[in-house]
Amino acid sequence: MDKKTKERLGELREALKKYGFDEILAQTVKSKIRKKDDEDETSDLLLDDEIPVNLRLMLQDLGTTFIKLGQVLSTRPDIVGEKIANELANLQDDNPAISYDQVKAIVERELDGNIDELFEDFSHEHLATASIGQVHEAHLITGERVAVKVQKEGITDKIDLDIRIMKYIANRADKLRPNLRKLNLPGIMEEFDRSIHKEIDYNNEFMNMQRIEMNFVDNPEIHIPATYSKYCTSKVLTMEFIDGTKLNDVYESDSEEFDKKLLAKNVLDSYLQQLFIDGFFHGDPHPGNIMILEDNVLCYLDLGMMGFFDEEFKKNLSELMILLVDQDIDGLINQLMYMDILDYDIEIMTLKRDLNDLFGRYFGVELNRFDGILEELMDLMQEYGVILPNELVTMARGITLVESIAHNLDPEIDVFASVEPIARQIARQRVNPKQYLKGKKSNIILYEHMLQALPKLLTRTIHKIDNEELKFKFEVDINDKVSIVALICALLIGSSTVSFGPMAFDMPVISLIGYIIAIILSVVGIRKFVL
Repeated sequence: MDKKTKERLGELREALKKYGFDEILAQTVKSKIRKKDDEDETSDLLLDDEIPVNLRLMLQDLGTTFIKLGQVLSTRPDIVGEKIANELANLQDDNPAISYDQVKAIVERELDGNIDELFEDFSHEHLATASIGQVHEAHLITGERVAVKVQKEGITDKIDLDIRIMKYIANRADKLRPNLRKLNLPGIMEEFDRSIHKEIDYNNEFMNMQRIEMNFVDNPEIHIPATYSKYCTSKVLTMEFIDGTKLNDVYESDSEEFDKKLLAKNVLDSYLQQLFIDGFFHGDPHPGNIMILEDNVLCYLDLGMMGFFDEEFKKNLSELMILLVDQDIDGLINQLMYMDILDYDIEIMTLKRDLNDLFGRYFGVELNRFDGILEELMDLMQEYGVILPNELVTMARGITLVESIAHNLDPEIDVFASVEPIARQIARQRVNPKQYLKGKKSNIILYEHMLQALPKLLTRTIHKIDNEELKFKFEVDINDKVSIVALICALLIGSSTVSFGPMAFDMPVISLIGYIIAIILSVVGIRKFVL
């Protein structure tokens, strides 16, 4: 352990002591060697109302990495509970600003030039500051008004040191505390490591902005700030300066320049497009990250952290939302199992009863929003010990934030009416023959590779059988002649009846594979029972 790590561990111990967490950790250790009745003391400490506040203050004192970790955990009430999650949402990511001379040095090093030659003018005063970087207003030589985000010196080294310590603690806790293993703390830290390193690489935000701009290129009602690649690096990001109206000011405004019903529809529809059509969505669409420009144009800001769904997850999510809207409890449970969110050995009847109670509270009256039901569904999953995929939690939080914005703008908007048709459209694509044709080229390449490899595979397999190097593991008794014969017959009959799929040697590939397996089993049977 080097000197810097020892010093940082010392700071961590002091912070734990300052906010009373050393007492909680001590009580937790003592409870392992006490009688069970004495564990109530630890439980009482953990239920103390001051714990969430002290945790927030401690993370804030520990700096950038711990603030970012707290912000991530604020979106995971399924892990830390509703109380702590709500408190961590109040974390302030602000640090003292660095001087203009420091900013100038970073910009000139990163952009490889003199700041006075790169920009027509560059403000000495910062517009905003955070723990990772700060923003300055400037004008390019070509006249464009821009906002320049500059990363502070030494941030990467500090984050790397803290991440190493966090991973060490997570791995130790996972090994020593069996009751914490279901949380998969090492996995959470790996995910956090990836996400925070994406955030401190401004090239990542630059690419995010370019990608989402392309997704809305044909929608004049949604604007993404333009970026200037010549003035962007991993530590400097130069983008169009956005001069608009904050959403909170729009809420309170009675001015006719704001069409609040249109804005509510656009913010909801644009986010649903991100989720269900693009599979690439804003990770934190709170009011501070959305500005209103002239002519009621929505502008998304702070695109450093984006969520991503692959095609399979996007389709599964669409089906999940349809089942939720349709109140199909059996279908909902099956879908959660199919998505590997619920284990197949879960107590189904109890879960059905709890879901019936949940739906009874929300669907007993006309429902036009998700507010409440998604949070309670997450809480219910937590009661069953389910750790939800990060994408699902991020999506649920995003929908909750966006529908809150939409309802503040238009209290009468029907969120379900917007979600259901788009979700059904995506779900229908799963059974659309065009989806097969879309992937046909890649399938043909895959099958071609399989066919080219089959002769070598068959030769190697028979060689291993001949040298008694190959072992088979079947549910049937391999020493039973009847079992082997029955299995061979089943493969031959099944392969003969297949009449669909890609073809090879004038027969379906599936049939060909079945015949080859039957041949291998025949060789095994002949060697075992005849020779």
